[in-house]
Amino acid sequence: MENQLYNPAIQPADRIRTVKEYYFSRKLKEIARLNAEGKDIISLAIGSPDMPPSSETIETLCEVARRPEAHGYQPTVGTPELRKAMAGFYRRWFGVELDPSSEIQPLIGSKEGILHVTLALANPGDKVLVPNPGYPTYTSLSKLLGQEVIYYNLKEENGWQPDFAELEAMDLSGVKIMWTNYPHMPTGGRATRELYARIVDFARRHNIVVVNDNPYSFILNEGERLSILQVPHAKEWCIEFNSMSKSFNMPGWRIGMLATNATFISWILRVKSNIDSGTFRALQLAAVKAFDNSDEWHYQSNIVNYKNRRKIAEEIMHAIGCTFDPNQTGMFLWGRIPDEVEHVEDLTEKVLHEARVFITPGFIFGSNGERYVRISLCAKDDKMTEALRRIKEVFK
Repeated sequence: MENQLYNPAIQPADRIRTVKEYYFSRKLKEIARLNAEGKDIISLAIGSPDMPPSSETIETLCEVARRPEAHGYQPTVGTPELRKAMAGFYRRWFGVELDPSSEIQPLIGSKEGILHVTLALANPGDKVLVPNPGYPTYTSLSKLLGQEVIYYNLKEENGWQPDFAELEAMDLSGVKIMWTNYPHMPTGGRATRELYARIVDFARRHNIVVVNDNPYSFILNEGERLSILQVPHAKEWCIEFNSMSKSFNMPGWRIGMLATNATFISWILRVKSNIDSGTFRALQLAAVKAFDNSDEWHYQSNIVNYKNRRKIAEEIMHAIGCTFDPNQTGMFLWGRIPDEVEHVEDLTEKVLHEARVFITPGFIFGSNGERYVRISLCAKDDKMTEALRRIKEVFK
């Protein structure tokens, strides 16, 4: 007899119908099934750094975790040590001064911050501006919370930067939040000081809060590191996310931050304090130690570690007939598929099922990504080399 585990009289909330299960959540189930069949799939899809944090960071985690008093609830605002270290991070790398007591809020990862900022700033029915292409969570969480998502175009011919004439021509009434993300994911497009100044001016004139997501500024970037908060008076209209996931090799630790003015922080804290009970103290103090990583550690981890992988990824792009901008940065390589390929999944599914390599179709990031693929650099060199060999064998 088939078990009846679901009562059809019980229906989910209407908001569930506005979103689908996250693409990678669905696809990884398929990858797990293929691996169980012995296919040995190489994943070049997800941006999860495969190298560890600094040894000092790990040692601090272990040392604090052994303290009997370290295991209680922690303040939602974060420990003073962590807020001070986060403010020091902004001073050291971006030249931005922040008050650690009122202008920094630690997060349990930036994805959590997207939820809390949206709850704090936007009512159901309000509009949010979301980049196309862009991080899918900007869209999905906005829909779950009842906002109207308005997409603004990012295109290759414009360097993946907003078309401000197009933005100004849009109906901006009711827009509360504009999401931006540089270095841009998934395209690797770079910001400039001029771009950030134009975004801040746009926000000021239209009374829109800009939330800039900035986790990739260390990856394959040997030049100036940029923050939207470097623009004078940006804190009045802007919130910036940063994360320890990418630049500090700590994705599973779930430690991020946001920086903005004290009033915005207080609103966000009202939401956050009703949802979580703070981060484990050992994680917070280990993060403090990570912020002390040397310039050499950052260079080895974020430049040297990814340079060779990037070269292999470029060879993979050539092997599958894709073109790409060599000036893009970040931990992915974004490439345009050949004109003769009708649909991007025709290419990515061939790579998956014939070469046994998982790469990401660009349509998951929005309609402007439909002719693109993304390759992650978060796999060991030998795995990437093997992926290249397999792909060349299929596409010879």
